[in-house]
Amino acid sequence: MGLEHEVFVCIFLNNQHIVIKHEEMFRGTIDGASIYPREVAKRCLQLNAAAVLFAHNHPSGRTEPSQADRHITDKLKTALNLFDIRTLDHFIIGKDKPYSFAEHGLL
Repeated sequence: MGLEHEVFVCIFLNNQHIVIKHEEMFRGTIDGASIYPREVAKRCLQLNAAAVLFAHNHPSGRTEPSQADRHITDKLKTALNLFDIRTLDHFIIGKDKPYSFAEHGLL
């Protein structure tokens, strides 16, 4: 929160859901960031991650997911499923309580 641009972060987990590493994977502008599933999958495989959490901020402060947020989450989940890597959640950070895709039944 507080950034003037979007940042997309991945938290890589082992099979017991212990954090292996967290990384800022992509950086965007005030209203979006380009996310590449190929790069996320590649990094998961490099780290031997069994699961992943995603998080990104909305500079506007609103935490409601956009259609683009929903689309890229589905795309990432589908791509990672090919490698048996579980997508546990995607959080949107803003002024209010973080939005959880899993909590809202979107994963």
